[in-house]
Amino acid sequence: MLLHSLILGYFCSMLVLDGKIAAAAVKASLQAQTAALAANGKRAPHLAAILVGNNGASETYVASKVKNCEETGFISSLIRLEETVSEDILLETIQKLNNDITVDGILVQLPLPKHISDQKVIEAIDPKKDVDGFHPVNVGKLVQGLETFIPATPYGIMLLLEHFNIDTKGKHAVVVGRSNIVGRPMSILLSSNVNKGNCTVTICHSHTPNIESFCKDADILVAALGKPGFITANMVKPGAVIIDVGITRVADETTKSGFRIKGDVAYNEVSEVASAITPVPGGVGLMTIAGLLKNTMQAYMQHA
Repeated sequence: MLLHSLILGYFCSMLVLDGKIAAAAVKASLQAQTAALAANGKRAPHLAAILVGNNGASETYVASKVKNCEETGFISSLIRLEETVSEDILLETIQKLNNDITVDGILVQLPLPKHISDQKVIEAIDPKKDVDGFHPVNVGKLVQGLETFIPATPYGIMLLLEHFNIDTKGKHAVVVGRSNIVGRPMSILLSSNVNKGNCTVTICHSHTPNIESFCKDADILVAALGKPGFITANMVKPGAVIIDVGITRVADETTKSGFRIKGDVAYNEVSEVASAITPVPGGVGLMTIAGLLKNTMQAYMQHA
């Protein structure tokens, strides 16, 4: 009876790392900064986004970014280009934004059509306006521990850990996924000597043998591989903190949209084992936008 009570108490104490709550706190702080700028007769930070084509997921992401800019008091510009636009025209568009002194941050929504090089586009953005944090200059600064723009999703995760005061010092963090957008920068941040860093970090990927054993050993598990429901309860250490970065559209005829969003973690079963977990949707996705807004304010302050 006592054991049953202890187990029940443990499960009841599981913390949902709610991105709505943490993102709202970040936005409230930025709103106050923006209001103070206006009170001093200064313009608001300006984020310019470029959307190529009409990919459904990209449309949703960009619309959310624009909406959040407006809610925070930022200026936002959305430049739409046809799917067939040439690489040269896109690069010229970026250069115009680089030269526009009223634009603080520039982002080009990925993925791009196959005839356009993602890398050329990323490198064309002025590093001082690269609020996505993808430019090699900013990545290099991140590796060296210098002040820079942190890729928005890893930045958002760090803000989430900070908001909910998750203890990371000395913990074993396992990052599943090695993309330049999430996995690699996430491993750098968690291992850095910064607030909510100082972890011992292991990176797992498609060639990692017996990946289950690495996940099972994690105090903090970051799943960023894009495979819905990949992380199951038997792969999680009791009491681990679970950060689910996955956002995949899965067909579902029972929904109005015809799909539902699923994460890389089997939420229902893993939440019974973890001490804290991010929901999908409503978790890391919202924090990615919070990280982007923080980077835009940083870019503005550097230009001011």
